[in-house]
Amino acid sequence: MAQTPSIPKGTRDFSPVEMAKRNYIFNTIREVFDLYGFQQIETPALENLSTLMGKYGEEGDKLLFKTLNSGDFLSDVTNEELQDRNISKLTNKISEKGLRYDLTVPFARYVVMHRNDITFPFKRFQIQPVWRADRPQKGRYREFYQCDADVVGSDSLLNEVELVQMINEVFNRLKINVCIKINNRKILSGISEIIGEADKIVDITVAIDKLDKIGLENVKAELATKGITPEAIHTLEPILQLAGSNREKLAVLKKTLAASQTGMKGIEEIEYILDTLEQVHIASDFELDLTLARGLNYYTGAIFEVKAKDVQIGSISGGGRYDNLTGVFGLDNVSGVGISFGADRIYDVLNQLDLFPASSVATTQILCVNFGEAEMRFLLPIVCQLREAGIRTEIFPEAGKMKKQMSYANNKHIPFVAIVGENEMKEGKVMLKDMTSGEQKLVSPEEMVEILR
Repeated sequence: MAQTPSIPKGTRDFSPVEMAKRNYIFNTIREVFDLYGFQQIETPALENLSTLMGKYGEEGDKLLFKTLNSGDFLSDVTNEELQDRNISKLTNKISEKGLRYDLTVPFARYVVMHRNDITFPFKRFQIQPVWRADRPQKGRYREFYQCDADVVGSDSLLNEVELVQMINEVFNRLKINVCIKINNRKILSGISEIIGEADKIVDITVAIDKLDKIGLENVKAELATKGITPEAIHTLEPILQLAGSNREKLAVLKKTLAASQTGMKGIEEIEYILDTLEQVHIASDFELDLTLARGLNYYTGAIFEVKAKDVQIGSISGGGRYDNLTGVFGLDNVSGVGISFGADRIYDVLNQLDLFPASSVATTQILCVNFGEAEMRFLLPIVCQLREAGIRTEIFPEAGKMKKQMSYANNKHIPFVAIVGENEMKEGKVMLKDMTSGEQKLVSPEEMVEILR
């Protein structure tokens, strides 16, 4: 007996209805990207590990899916190396490629490789899958789609303002109530300086980025294991718990970080973004969150994260400024900033809140019933006429029983059925049946087009 097939944990199949809903999300995001002048590119699923490694921090590197070299991948490995089981060393010898972890690093690689073919500032978007060897759980998958928009070649903070506007526009169109959180890595660097732990900035940001997941006490415990002194943790705690309006938080930060030039620069950037956003309408809540760190090493300025207010789930969008990402590929002084929408989590939110519009799962509008060769030949020109009018139309492929064809229409939620027999063909008309009400009406092909439109 054949074994029942399965798929890897953290991956999924998608039915036609699910794909229709996913395309509703992709199309909504794509329309907003287009509206702001972003152009689409694609990059390969596989990248050289030399491109990916070292760009996401130590924890990110562990989550990279690595692929074995083609052919005899053990040809360069000695028996002693196999027995030593030095995983890092072995991986370098048996694997040269990996599945992309996100779309931003491949984009930076793309910019460097195509720098002579693109015009700066370069505004691009990508809607493609990414892979992470993470533990699967609710809202977290090993294969998932990201929808990214980035601008490279411009230092202007107006880019950050427009990205916030795009986030706001996307979630307004999807009717999801969100809170857009913002922070700045320069502020976090300034905090690390004033607590006397400037060299531990990565450890500090990785730890505090987990605050909403593991709680303050566990964050403090993790900081302690990284060698952060009790005095520094004590000084950090009230900063992380800072409350009040955005302006009130900035006022406190100006006093706290007065001795840090880097920290004050971060405050200045946040103030510019806030001031400029006040001149445009942002319906979503907008919050300065000092615990927001986004644990990716390449962020250098403003960072964003978006939370759905009516559903308990992780962030559904995020991003930030990365001033020197292309530098690791040999192209210095190219600043970039971008955002990424988590389509899979957005799908879960829309599903949970029942926010998918009926039109998002629209199927075939009319099925033409097939009773035989003569009826089929009569219907074919009408089917062409309907499709030319933009009406989604099917003709049942085989002549069959009425019950079978009606069941097909019901199972696919097709709202109308066209029935043609000897009498209808004599009159050159069609019996149009409304599958919801059961009402039937004899109509000409032209009348049917108008009704279905």
